[in-house]
Amino acid sequence: MNRKSIRIILTCLVFILALGSAAAVPAAAQSGKQVTKININTAPAAELQSLPRIGEKIAERIIDFRKKNGPFKRIEDLMKVKGIGEKVFLQLKDRITVAASGEGEGKK
Repeated sequence: MNRKSIRIILTCLVFILALGSAAAVPAAAQSGKQVTKININTAPAAELQSLPRIGEKIAERIIDFRKKNGPFKRIEDLMKVKGIGEKVFLQLKDRITVAASGEGEGKK
């Protein structure tokens, strides 16, 4: 291979690596925007439904669970709601909170 071919190959590799690392960064991080977490203790059904895998029925179950048992103490308690198992919870955990406005994230 001559130098020109090697230079072209290296340029392509750098370009491919740059594309791959950009795709690995979440869209919110790229834009510099912080994702607003939804408080599962206060959110109405419509807001809960904006979460992945949460439809009308599961949003109703979350609200019913809150009414019956009081506020969630930890985000993991959401798995006590029928229809929310570990797989669904893992998709939600970075998007939800139980902390009151102004409180730190220590009450996850």
